[in-house]
Amino acid sequence: MSTRHISGVLVAGTVAAAACGTPPAPAPTPAPSGPLVIAVVYPTLVPDSSGELGSAFTSGDSAFVFGSVTRPDAAVTVNGTPVDVAPTGAWLAWIPLPADTVAVIAVHARVAGQRDSLAFRAALPRRFVPPDSGVWIDTASLAPRGDVWIRPGEGVRLAVRATPGATLRVLYPDSSPAVALVPADTGEDRPWGELAFGTAERSGRPAAATRYTGWAVGSLGGDPGPVLGTTGTAPAMDSTFALVEAARDGDTLRVRWPLRVAVLAAADRPVAVVNDDTAGTGETDAILPGRPAPYGTYHWFFPNGTRAVVTGRFNDQVRLQLSQRSVAWVDGPDVQALPPGTPPPGGTTQAMRLRRDSGSVSLRVPLPGRIPFRVDEDGHRLVLTLYGVAANADWMQYGPEDPLVTRIAFEAAAEDETKVVVDLSRPVWGYRTRWVANDLILEIRRPPVVHPRRPLDGIVIAVDPGHPPAGATGPTGTYEGDVVLAVARAAVELFERAGAQVVLLRADTLPFGLVERTRAAEAVNAHLLISIHANALPDGVNPWVNSGTSVYYFHPRAVEFARHVNRALVRRFGFRDLGIGRGDLALARPTWMPAILTEGLFMMVPDQEAVLISPAGQRQYAEGLVDGAAAFLAAWARAR
Repeated sequence: MSTRHISGVLVAGTVAAAACGTPPAPAPTPAPSGPLVIAVVYPTLVPDSSGELGSAFTSGDSAFVFGSVTRPDAAVTVNGTPVDVAPTGAWLAWIPLPADTVAVIAVHARVAGQRDSLAFRAALPRRFVPPDSGVWIDTASLAPRGDVWIRPGEGVRLAVRATPGATLRVLYPDSSPAVALVPADTGEDRPWGELAFGTAERSGRPAAATRYTGWAVGSLGGDPGPVLGTTGTAPAMDSTFALVEAARDGDTLRVRWPLRVAVLAAADRPVAVVNDDTAGTGETDAILPGRPAPYGTYHWFFPNGTRAVVTGRFNDQVRLQLSQRSVAWVDGPDVQALPPGTPPPGGTTQAMRLRRDSGSVSLRVPLPGRIPFRVDEDGHRLVLTLYGVAANADWMQYGPEDPLVTRIAFEAAAEDETKVVVDLSRPVWGYRTRWVANDLILEIRRPPVVHPRRPLDGIVIAVDPGHPPAGATGPTGTYEGDVVLAVARAAVELFERAGAQVVLLRADTLPFGLVERTRAAEAVNAHLLISIHANALPDGVNPWVNSGTSVYYFHPRAVEFARHVNRALVRRFGFRDLGIGRGDLALARPTWMPAILTEGLFMMVPDQEAVLISPAGQRQYAEGLVDGAAAFLAAWARAR
């Protein structure tokens, strides 16, 4: 079989092993003799003008410090607490941080009469420490803040931390009635990292009632201007901004709320067009993601040229009104207002027709314009939701009979929403959409032919070694991008032995963009896409109980793919099973094939890094990928 390597340019044909470069050498195992030297990899240490080392942590209560020593038999302490040293010399400490703006970290090592020390100062996020007495308001907790535009009658949820047992209200600068804030039963704060990776139950004990919430309807604070106007640095707060007041036992405190809320009248709601390539570089994916809430997860994918009415804004997030009942939030800089008087998108659907090709079946849906739409998959079914148009498909032409499509139907989901349902004889393998003038083309991919006994025979697999750019670094200084490239090369060999055709998306150490990777996998019609990574944790999460093996998917068709690969990796590695997860990850989002992203082990944990940097461990990782892909395909063939 031939292997095709892609790194910016697609090159077809067989590539000799020498052209790939040599796999990265694992970090040398420290010798039990020689000089003792400490190296700190995280946090990154930078000397100041006086030569003193400094850094910063992103968490306020705990953080990691990790690195290595040249003597694996050395005893290492971090701030006086002993830490384990791996045979590679790697060590990892998880330390509490003081309630201050600076932490002093001291690392000491000693062995056989030798000593080495390294100390540095790390800046910490400013944390609010309530005073011992009196009324207080944590101004950093005021939320939301910035500029917000809402519809008439709409409200904004307000939240703040303040003295327990106090009476809180928001005071308008005019004679409008104050807004009462009431205690919120929110329980303990849960950092996102703990929620994402946590394997241990939290205590669940509610925190002290220091959080208050309220609901403000209508405008608040000064006027932020037009909804798609340029908003720069927020002006200094003045008397037009609202005040939040806390009172208890005769003591009162007031502070200004850095928030401006404007009511957006119907006449002021522009029709806008989506364009994520305003610079005209042609280097974007020409897709603007939509979210169900500001800064939320991706839920819609709007091609450039999509039109919708703007009905709100939350700082740099713009709300598009897709239909009377559906909205999506998108990045404001990628939305441009159309000339005043431009009508909102609307109209009716028209006659639809199927067209068959050797590798796919396409449904052409003529529409009155480039309206917002969404595709959902459910087993043997694709559902195309068209926003802003009424259902009027008087003709739905199948053309010559095709065994893949069993039925087409439509329904009026709402007055201005239409759903087109395509039932298939096989489970969904992949699809993609494109515009031809104002015709929306939904192209449905034919599943590959899978042989139950040799499931990888003839299957085209895109193997993506994650990074660069970015990527994690382990305690010995080993870079994730180098490790996963070695794993990918081992996987290429094993996949080809099993009969697969392999496309290696990165064959060197040069940075390769996410858009280019997904485009490359689709360009070669890969049946499966596997993106290989090694994991890391954010500060503030216990690494000893929250690390191990995990695999991520985005679309339903890849759930079983992720599950089979995760099982195989857990069997190969023997570390903690963190399970599979749905992740909003670029390499898991392609729609043309089942795609997954694997996080085999954690680069930052010494014993897991030791596996990842060893040729044997890299082989284990590759074997797990091949085992899992083969098991997924075999199960798919048996079930269908």
